[in-house]
Amino acid sequence: MSEHDLSRLSMHWLGKAWEHASAAERAVLTRLQARQHIARAPQGEDTRSRGERIADAVARFGGSWAFIGLFVAFMLAWALANVWLLRAHPFDPYPFVFLNLLLSMVAALQAPVIMMSQNRQAVRDREMAEHDYAVNLKAELEIMGLHEKLDRLRIEELHALIAALSAQVAELQALPPRAGPAPD
Repeated sequence: MSEHDLSRLSMHWLGKAWEHASAAERAVLTRLQARQHIARAPQGEDTRSRGERIADAVARFGGSWAFIGLFVAFMLAWALANVWLLRAHPFDPYPFVFLNLLLSMVAALQAPVIMMSQNRQAVRDREMAEHDYAVNLKAELEIMGLHEKLDRLRIEELHALIAALSAQVAELQALPPRAGPAPD
C-alpha cells in the first residue's frame, strides 16, 4: 500500500488530499485499504491508579442523593445538638462557626477530587468519541464502496442485456421477410 494509493483513496472517498486529512481519517483510510477492523471491545481491566479509583468513588458518592441526604441529616443533627441538647455548654454555639469551617474544608477537598474525576471522564469520553467517529467513518466508506459495486454490477448487467437485445434484433432483421397471406 503506497502513499499514492492512500492519496487516491483520500481524494475519492473524502474529497480532499491525503495531506489535508485528519489523523483519524488517515487511520481509517489506512485500515480500510488493508481491510483491517477498527472497532474494539471496551477495556475490561481497570488501569486507574488507587488514588484515581478513590477519587472516582468520592466523586460518585459526592454526587449522589445518598450524600445529600446524609449531609442534610448531619447538619440537622449538628444544629439540634448545639441548640437543644447542649443548651448549657454547646461545643459550637449558634451561628455554628465550627460547622461552617468543617463545611468549607469538605468543599475545599471535595471540589478538586470531583474535578480530577471529571477530567479523567472527559478524556475517556473524548477517546470514545474519536473511536466512534473512526468506526462510523469506516462504515460509511464501506457502504459507499458497496453502492459503487452495486452500481457497477447494474451497469454491467444493463450492458449485457443491451448486447443480448441488439443480437436478437440483428437476428430478427436477418430473417427473410415473411410472405403475406395468399390472395383469394
